Amino acid sequence: MKHKLDISALEQLFIDARTFNRFTDRPVSEDTLRELYELLKWGPTAVNSQPARYVFIRSQEGKKKLMPALIAGNVEKTKLAPVTVLLAIDRRFFDKLPDQFRAFNAKPIYEASSDLAQETGLRNGSMQGAYLMLAARALGLDCGPMSGFDRSVVDAAFFPDGEWASNFLVNLGYGDDAHNYPRGPRLPYEDVVRLE
Repeated sequence: MKHKLDISALEQLFIDARTFNRFTDRPVSEDTLRELYELLKWGPTAVNSQPARYVFIRSQEGKKKLMPALIAGNVEKTKLAPVTVLLAIDRRFFDKLPDQFRAFNAKPIYEASSDLAQETGLRNGSMQGAYLMLAARALGLDCGPMSGFDRSVVDAAFFPDGEWASNFLVNLGYGDDAHNYPRGPRLPYEDVVRLE
């Protein structure tokens, strides 16, 4: 039987979790990145589509390719982050459906409708990005998600063949609290929930 997580786990995943703008110089190992993926991959997606793709940018060369696409406010924090995850969407995620989803042949549904494939890819790939952040927090990492960049510049630099398309970025590492902004409020239940 499942049980409610204890308060320390809930604090680490949600209540005390922050968007980090700076990180310590402690590196994030490839073993940790592998462990991160092995955890996040279990999050559900429509017809087990798993459209997200991940570019773990750790090298100076990789960061140099990314810098021209960033808005000014995202440059320094991305340079200093141990890892920047470029979350992308595989435009042909449905090619893998025959192996990943065996209940019925869903591939032709997406092949026949580029609009449906794009919508499914973006929605489910974005969910996988959220799973990545929760998995990172569960492993003791901190996150700095960002959408302030020029997607066309990123795609030209990292995905010139057009098979993948950028979605958003997440800086990863071990956070430095000294550079966090004051935490913003969250909307109350009464403002955002309707019961019908």
